[in-house]
This record gives sequence, structure tokens and C-alpha cells, in this order.
Amino acid sequence: MVERREHLRKLGELLRSFPVVALIGARQVGKTTLAKVLSSRRKAPTHFFDLESPPDAARLADPFLTLEPLKGLIVLDEIQRVPGVFSVLRVLADRPHVPARFLVLGSASPELLRQSSESLAGRVAYYQLPGLALAEVGGDQADRLWLRGGFPRSFSASGDPESYQWRANFVRTFLERDIPQLGIGIPSTTLDRFWSMLAHYHAQIWNGSELGRAFGVSHHTVRRYLEVLESTFMVRSLRPWSANVKKRQVKSPKVYVRDSGILHRLLNIATRNALDRHPKIGASWEGFMIENVIHALDLEDRQCFFWGTHGGQEIDMVVDQGGSLRGFEVKRTSAPRLTRSMRGALADLRLSRLDVIHAGPESYPLAKRVNAVSASTLLKDIQG
Repeated sequence: MVERREHLRKLGELLRSFPVVALIGARQVGKTTLAKVLSSRRKAPTHFFDLESPPDAARLADPFLTLEPLKGLIVLDEIQRVPGVFSVLRVLADRPHVPARFLVLGSASPELLRQSSESLAGRVAYYQLPGLALAEVGGDQADRLWLRGGFPRSFSASGDPESYQWRANFVRTFLERDIPQLGIGIPSTTLDRFWSMLAHYHAQIWNGSELGRAFGVSHHTVRRYLEVLESTFMVRSLRPWSANVKKRQVKSPKVYVRDSGILHRLLNIATRNALDRHPKIGASWEGFMIENVIHALDLEDRQCFFWGTHGGQEIDMVVDQGGSLRGFEVKRTSAPRLTRSMRGALADLRLSRLDVIHAGPESYPLAKRVNAVSASTLLKDIQG
């Protein structure tokens, strides 16, 4: 098991500052395991309720009666199963001296977010748990992480065939069981087809009209499909950054399947050899690197954008650092060069720094404020 020390530390800090912490993230990303490890290391009493377990759900038929006497840390797993508990948590969180703190776990249910924001405003902190990243597994495991993705059971499977089968089962269960449980009424076959089609648009500009025509529905309908996959942490949309320049800028987001292993399953890529021969290899590597940059720099979704013009200039990711912009370009080559597009983006966006992440073994300066960063030393070189 990969010990997720940084997430444990951050979660512990939030629990010291807030009476309620919501740990959210995709199914099977490791929320329950992280909560159990955290609980086992606390000296105070810990009470764990799995709301998918009939006995635990029955114990919370009257949540106030059950939770009010408890002290220490109270963990409520799959909280979206009992949304009415949020109003009780508001009362318990407001007690003097805070006799108990609550860690609630949930897959990014719209009901979870709506109920908690209404009932626990000012009392709750959110922490989004991503999949495994290079910083956690080590650079020597980069190829394995890229092929299998960051879901712990997929990454740690005994072999590539077992990992691929786990992801196949995950996709099927997610569509057939998890989506309906979240109150989303889209047929699993429709969402499966859309998700698979979206994988072929990975790392491209969102074109709702084109996808809508392929499905025979409006662009508003396919946008709803996209929002479902975004809200469940399956897809990332990088919003377009708008600069004050006299150029026609792209105004649609760029879409990625967040987990490279799930992307490869949707594209029927089972082995590294198959990945090396696939036409989406460059796009897959781009998404993988972007996710790891976001993790390494501890970026929030609201800080991350992409920028492009209709004239062909583009930067894969632009990070808003609150007063300055930083750019990231991903190139699957061993010797990247400074391009005219990069020079234009550097000047138009007034970037404080542009990192060109590449597959070669060494990092080196390309120009003033522009660095070629080796993927093998990514974690060290982008921090400088």
C-alpha cells in the first residue's frame, strides 16, 4: 500500500481547524483507506460509520440520538446515502468546546455538495483526494503509473492484465451502479458511449455541437453529460484564459479524462506496447503530465486554465498564481525547441515562467524565463 503522507498531513490540519471536513473524490480513489489510516493514528476515540452497511445505516436512523453522545473523531463514509444528516451535523458542530469532529466521505454527489453548502456554511472544509501521483509512487514507477493510472487497486495489481480488468470492472460498476445512486438519470449505455467518445477527444478543445450531432442531441444535452463526468472527477475541463490581446482567442474549454488508466481502458489500450503504437499516445502523456503538475504544485481547479488563439498559438496549461501567470507546455520529445508559438504566448500573456515538460533525460534553459523540464526530474525542477 502506498502511504499517502501528504494527504494525511493536510487532512489532519483541516480537522484541527474545522468541526467538519468533507473528503471528496472519485469512487475507489482511496478515501476510506485514508480515513482509516488517519483514525488509527489518533489518540482520541474514533467512531466509524459506513453508510453503505445496513447495520450502520440502521444505527443512524435517528442521527442526532446516535451521534450526540460521541466524542473524538466521527467518520461517516458515503455520506450522500443519508443526506438528512447534514442538518444534524450543523447542530453538533455548533456545540461549545467542540466535543467531536466529523470527517464525512463522499463521491462527488451533487446532493452532497448542495446539502453541505446549505447546512454547514462556515463550518465545513472540503478536501479533494486525487489518484496516486508521481510524488507518491516515485519517478521509477512513472511508466507503470502512466499505463495503469492512479486508482490504488489498478496501480498495485499483480500484472497489467489484472489492472486492465480492474479498470474494466470499475467503468462498468461506475456507470451501472454509482451514477444512479448519485441521483443522475442518464442511461448507463448513453454515458458509456459518450465517455468512450470523449476519450478520443482527450486533450482537445471541447466541441459540443460536433458531439451533439454524433449523438443526435443538442449541444446542451452533451454538455450535461460532460458536467456529470466532471462532477464525479472522471473528466477535467481546463477553462480558457482570456488575455487582453488583439487576437481571436479560443473560448471553449480543453477536456481531459483525468485518470490515464481509465483513458487507456476507454481506448482499449491494455499494454505499454499497445500504448506506444497508439495515435493518442502524445495526448495521453500530456494529460498525465498536467495532472502531476497540478498535484506537485498543490493547485486548485480554479487556478488552472489553458490558452489558445485561432491563429494557432497555444499553451497547454496556464496557472493563475494571484498576480502572475505561469505556463506549462507538454511535448513528448527528447529535445524540445522554443517555438514561435511559445514566444508569442510568453509575450502576450506576460508569463513569469514557461516550463516545457519533455521526455528527455535532462532539464536545461531554452531562453529567458523558459526551461525545458525533464519528466524524470519534474517534481524537483518545477518547484524551483
